[in-house]
Formats: sequence, C-alpha cells, structure tokens
Amino acid sequence: MGCVIGRKKNAEPAPTSAPESTGAHPAPAAPADGRKGRPTPKRSAQEAARKQPLVPDDRKLANRRAKEEGRKQREEARLGMMNGDERFLTPRDAGPQRRYVRDFVDARFSIGELLIPVAIIVLVVGFVSTEQVKMISTLIVYALFALIILDSIFLIWQLKSRMKIKFGRDRIERGLNFYAIMRAIQLRPLRMPKAVVKRGQYPS
Repeated sequence: MGCVIGRKKNAEPAPTSAPESTGAHPAPAAPADGRKGRPTPKRSAQEAARKQPLVPDDRKLANRRAKEEGRKQREEARLGMMNGDERFLTPRDAGPQRRYVRDFVDARFSIGELLIPVAIIVLVVGFVSTEQVKMISTLIVYALFALIILDSIFLIWQLKSRMKIKFGRDRIERGLNFYAIMRAIQLRPLRMPKAVVKRGQYPS
C-alpha cells in the first residue's frame, strides 16, 4: 500500500508554466470586409468628390481657347476677303487678272449701278400710281436695260483692250467678261471684295 500511494504522488504532472511574453504587441486583426484599416472618409470629402466635373478644367480651358482662336481666324478671313487680301479670296476672286478687273470696274461709273435703285422706285410707284404712271415707269425700266447693255459692251471693249496690253492676248483668263458685268451692276458699297480705288483711279 505504501508503494502504491507513493507512485500516485510522483505520477502527478507538474503544472505547465505560462508562456513568456515577448514584449511585442499583438497584430491587429484584419477587418472582415478586406479593407486595410483605412479611415472612413468624411461626408464633406465625399460630397466634394461627387461635385467634381466629369471633364477636367484644363480640357474645358483648351476647348474655350480653341473656340476663341477659331472665331479670330474667321473674323480675320472675313476682313481679308473684304479688303481683297489674296490669302483669303475664293477662286472666283483670286488672281491678278480678276483684281485688275475689279479695280477697273470700281474706277468708272457704270449705268448698271442704277438698276437696283430704279427697280425699287418703279416697284413702289406701281402700287400707288395710275396706269399712265405705271406705263411711263415701265418704259423707263426698258430704257435703263438698253443703256446697261450698251454700257456693258463698252466696258468689255475697254477692259479687253487694256488687259491684252498688260497680260498678253493669249494669257487672258476665261469668264472675266461676266465677272466684270456682274460687278458693274452692283451698288459700289455692296461690292465684295469692296472697292479699294477711287473714281477715276484706273489701274495701270
């Protein structure tokens, strides 16, 4: 009996010692949603992010500058065409021969310049006058057309003789006669490109 009791006492396990502390703080547990512990943004920051424009400011500024530049170029082209600048003229008006035609037509008085004013007067008179006055106004219009035709023939004759001397008989472009007549029947302030010579200032 004494031996059995002694064995039981010796067989009892020794109490396990507590693990020594390493002195390091335990690592924080990762959040359940997988984020890396970033702070939650404030409401003001979220609202500011939502209010940001979809198009960056620099792109808006570039578009605005491009529009302004395009508007300046169009205005420059319009003024250049009005003043007869060759860089901005259309094929209908470009070239030294067509410039010569414009200057020659603008230097003289053409009967065709009276066409639009007389037509307006006759139109107004036709609404408020008697039949006799209407007949007289109609005869005036016919006479004006006849004078315009004669003046246009004389214009072409003058222009051709001068251009043959200046540019050569075989170098004259086609369509200049029609170009000269169409300019001659327009009012001087409405011509485009606008007149750059005075009355009587014929090109050399």
